[in-house]
Amino acid sequence: MEISKAHDFMVSALDNRAIRQKMISSNLSNIDTPFYRPRDIAFEKVLSDEVSKTFDNENNNDELYLAKTTGTHLNGESDYPERSTMFFRDGHGSRNDGNSVDLDVETTEMGKNSMMFKALTTSLRKESNIFRAVIAGSEKIS
Repeated sequence: MEISKAHDFMVSALDNRAIRQKMISSNLSNIDTPFYRPRDIAFEKVLSDEVSKTFDNENNNDELYLAKTTGTHLNGESDYPERSTMFFRDGHGSRNDGNSVDLDVETTEMGKNSMMFKALTTSLRKESNIFRAVIAGSEKIS
């Protein structure tokens, strides 16, 4: 049963935010490890592509499809959804020991990630309260 179109995206975003929180924590815990490079995860692009496919597909059908000359050609679609990518967050200059973790950058990213996590949990809570209210209201009618 599908609760709403946005529900699955919010759950997926929460999972990715939790993974990102672990990566940022790992970066902070390795701030004194020689030659450590901070890691991060990029999932916003994948999530926004999925959202636009779900919500904009009804109004906008400008997808480019592969031409097939016979029915035996592959359809060009993958069964696997696009995944988030892990990358090294460099460019902040490394110290003498080769470590490039920047405390200011990591704490800022952790704060942004925490705010997004809280916003997502609040949205999911409000969504569930709406359905609880509908169910409670329908019980009173019966």
